[in-house]
Amino acid sequence: QLLFCIFTFAIVLVPEAKDQSKGARGRRRGPGRSLTATPALAWAPDDTYTAMEDYEQSIQDMVRQLKNGSEPGDTKCQVNLRLWRSNRRSLSPWAYSINHDATRIPADIPEARCLCTGCINPFTMQEDRTMASIPIYSRLPVRRLLCPASGQVGHKPSTKKKCQKKYQTVMESIAVGCTCIF
Repeated sequence: QLLFCIFTFAIVLVPEAKDQSKGARGRRRGPGRSLTATPALAWAPDDTYTAMEDYEQSIQDMVRQLKNGSEPGDTKCQVNLRLWRSNRRSLSPWAYSINHDATRIPADIPEARCLCTGCINPFTMQEDRTMASIPIYSRLPVRRLLCPASGQVGHKPSTKKKCQKKYQTVMESIAVGCTCIF
């Protein structure tokens, strides 16, 4: 019986002690805490709204920069290695323009526009049209107005109350950069 107790102790407690010592040294691979531990990241209902506000604020900041002219106005197909912005240092350079839609929140979204038909050859720093610059699209969350605007096809003018503005979150494809393909 004594041998059985020692064997049980060795099988159950020793591996657990090893796991704890490995975790303390930072060598343990995989989840670092037990499955019964409370999650480190707990989402409150307001977190999504705050994240959406932060997202919309960052878009508004970029639109403001574009409107204030902080983006160089040069629209030539060339690379400028002196600029810190990746869109002008790319072998498929792009510029940003403002995509405006009054039935969407945010109404203004910066959208990439490729400056070259081809791509910049890294050896000659000239455009090479044997390759092609194409936009990279990303799906971004926006809020779309659900009420149809007056004057749209299929919309009957109503003498009743005005339509209450209701928005629905949808995903919209926006060009966020350009890349080079063969």
